[in-house]
Amino acid sequence: MGGLTDKTTIKEETTLARKGKKYQDALKLVDREKVYSVKEAIELVKKTATANFDETVELAARLGVDPKKADQQIRGAVVLPNGTGKTQSVLVFAKGDKAKEAEAAGADFVGEEDLINKVNQGWLDFDVVVATPDMMAQVGKLGRVLGPKGLMPNPKTGTVTFDVEKAVNEIKAGKVEYRVEKAGNIHVPIGKVSFGDDQLVENFKTMIDTLLKAKPAASKGTYLRNVSLSATMGPGVKINISEFKL
Repeated sequence: MGGLTDKTTIKEETTLARKGKKYQDALKLVDREKVYSVKEAIELVKKTATANFDETVELAARLGVDPKKADQQIRGAVVLPNGTGKTQSVLVFAKGDKAKEAEAAGADFVGEEDLINKVNQGWLDFDVVVATPDMMAQVGKLGRVLGPKGLMPNPKTGTVTFDVEKAVNEIKAGKVEYRVEKAGNIHVPIGKVSFGDDQLVENFKTMIDTLLKAKPAASKGTYLRNVSLSATMGPGVKINISEFKL
């Protein structure tokens, strides 16, 4: 990223002018023309995190896929070895013994029709939704509410399952979902600025390995095109991905 250069467009200058002084000062620490090692990038991300809260470290990746094609859509979930630094609240749609199992595992909200009606009326005070397969006929009615928020349970992310204990435990342990966007980009949190460098490196490598394993057979050319890291309020830092390319 870095400061303004001859290559900076008028649009970019206008955008930067709208940013706060802290952001512009942080931007000067980053060389726009350079790609950094993972460790260097993490150290730089920490230096550019100037907010008065523990900022999230986010990984952004551009993939060589066409999400419009069904065989090139990438979606899944992975448990980061060092978690995300955030304890997520989990809502489980289940009944009978499975509801009891969810409660015992530490789910924050468990229910059936009562919770479905509550969500349908606009209640969204939770981070992740899990549902047993036998509840999906009713949960499907919440598509217009949960869908746009990315909260709809899905077998690909392990949130439609009868093994609710495992699902809740993994989410609480730091499970993150990833999904390719229309432009072929993926954004996912890999921890907090307060994490140790080694913890962030380990989480980063786990996420990259997961994305590489998710490469569709139909993807042609360079798959992992570019990767960057940034803090919540900081600029992006480009990563040297030559060792990860596939």
